[in-house]
Parts: sequence; structure tokens; C-alpha cells
Amino acid sequence: MEWFENEALWVDFSDVLFSAGRAEEARARVASSPLLRVPAGSAVLDLGCGPGAYAIPLAERGAEVTGVDLSAALLERAETGASDAGVELRLVRADMREFAEPDRFDLAISMYTSFGLFADHDENMRVLRNVLASLKPGGRLLIDLYGKEILARDGGLPKIIDIEGGTLIVRGTILGDWERFRDDFILVRGDRARTAFVEHTLYSAFELKTMLVEAGFTDVECFGGFDAEPFDNHARRLIVRGSRGPVAS
Repeated sequence: MEWFENEALWVDFSDVLFSAGRAEEARARVASSPLLRVPAGSAVLDLGCGPGAYAIPLAERGAEVTGVDLSAALLERAETGASDAGVELRLVRADMREFAEPDRFDLAISMYTSFGLFADHDENMRVLRNVLASLKPGGRLLIDLYGKEILARDGGLPKIIDIEGGTLIVRGTILGDWERFRDDFILVRGDRARTAFVEHTLYSAFELKTMLVEAGFTDVECFGGFDAEPFDNHARRLIVRGSRGPVAS
């Protein structure tokens, strides 16, 4: 079993990984970011949607959102959140390596470093090609990552975070020759401690742009945040956008 297939991770650490504060942050980004602006009625794919942090506010703005995730527990949370918000989501339980719906979507998003989960480069490329096929001609993909340059600058230091009813300890480790990154979590509440970890591939802006071009995307560009600021030494996130070109006649 691969780490992301461990349903206990998403159940036990759901409130930590997907806090109310993170949901409010996503809602604010959807309201203000030019990168997330879509006309009402647009078909949006949220790949690795989790509990719907982005899917729900996009639906509130009139998008027809399909959320895809492998975790049944997170999809259940997304369904509940959508119902509470009075919007509809189409939720699909699927492995992103397998999910493709040709020519369906105007925008596909992958938020919170949910791209690059797989240690095998070819499997991550397969995800990109699936997304390209799933976009309409002219459709766009937006990937949000904690990029390699940002990690090198900020250091990935251990964190001790006070949470409701306990303490969360997070320790990050660079794997290989800066190929992958692992976060180990220790959640302490009372006399009970739970552990979990997540892993993802570390991409630089150049590496991820190269992958999108190889997969067939056009007009590939990088940003340093959701305000579409340049990707430079002040960048807060690595955001890469690419488009599906027109169908050749």
C-alpha cells in the first residue's frame, strides 16, 4: 500500500491537514486570484480535491466542478461541505493516474502539492497527459506546489504547532539528491500520539515547466503566488499554468 492509499491518514489527520483556516484561505484566493477566475458555467476539474477547499467556493461562483480524490473519507467531507454551502459538486473516487474524461473541462487545478505524489516519474507524466486529454481545446491546467527553490530558501525547519486540544509536530526530510520530500507528523492529544507522513516529488520551476511541455501543454508559465506575481526569490508558492492548444485540422 502506498502512503496516500492509507485511509487512516486522511481520517486521523483531516482536521490538521485541512483546517478551517486553510478553507478560508482557499475561499479568499478563489475570490481574488486572476489565476482562478472562470466564467459561470465553466467546467472545472479539481484533481486531488480533498474536502473541497477550492471546489466548493468555485461552485459558489457558478462553476460546474468535478472533484476527484482517492479518499472516500475526504470525498464524504466534500459532499457534506457542499451541501452546507448549498452548492452541488460532482465527486468521483478515482486514482488520478487513471482518471480521464476527454474534452470535458475548461480548467483543471491541482492544489496543495497534490501533484507529484508518485515516486515514478512516468506515473506523474501520465497524470499530466490525462489532464491534457480531459481539457477542452484552449482549456488550462493550474498546478500549485511547494517548489524546490522555496524549500531551499526557507529551509524546511521542524515546526511545533498548537492546535485545538493538542500539539502537532512536523519534521521535513529531503530524500535522495533533492528528488523527493517527506513530512512526518506527530499529533499529540492528551495521552495519545498518532503519526503519519506524506511524500511528494520536489520540482523546480524549470523541471515542472519542462514536464508540461513534454506532456503537450502550450503557453506554459510560472508564478510566485495566486496574485500572478513573478516566480522570483520572493515567491511564496510555485504555480505553473499551461494550456491545451487548438485541435489540429
